[in-house]
Amino acid sequence: MTALRMMIAAGALMISSVPALAEKLSLGDISAYLNGLKTAEAEFTQLNDDGTISTGTIYIKRPGRARFEYNPPMDALVVVGSSQVAVFDGKSNSGPSQYPLKQTPLSVVLAKNVNLGRAKMVTGHGFDGTSTVVTAQDPDNPEYGSIKLMFTANPTQLRQWVITDNAGSEVTMILGELKTGGTLGSSLFSIHLETQKRR
Repeated sequence: MTALRMMIAAGALMISSVPALAEKLSLGDISAYLNGLKTAEAEFTQLNDDGTISTGTIYIKRPGRARFEYNPPMDALVVVGSSQVAVFDGKSNSGPSQYPLKQTPLSVVLAKNVNLGRAKMVTGHGFDGTSTVVTAQDPDNPEYGSIKLMFTANPTQLRQWVITDNAGSEVTMILGELKTGGTLGSSLFSIHLETQKRR
């Protein structure tokens, strides 16, 4: 998988129990949920565009920070921090590949203030009988791709997302049990510290 696809994949997530009463969530409710999601940790399964499957653990600290630790045999790590996405390849000694977070659909979820009601941000808002499905993009830069988010209600929970890059490649991440509200140290999201540690 290319570094760009890994970076685009840095985004994730989740399957849990289906709520007893399914209902379509409003964009306002979803925005409030994401804004209230400060920290999260979960195991993930990533379905790659080339048909391969990867697993690992994701850590999220909103706003603007995430970490994707991949399990062997994939020797990779993705760190999101300081407005950058850094992809560390364990086979490379040249340092991480870096991309501006704002150039990835993941920025929609990690933004300081998520507002899905913003004009031209949401391109799809539906309900499949179990989950509310929202497709969103950066309204100022739709060429960066889109993210499809799936939520269940009672209580509102993010279950999964699919990121489509500007070339049309799709990467899906599904999370196991989501642990929220914990304390995650800032060092987990430091690209500089991770780079120094690998030298």
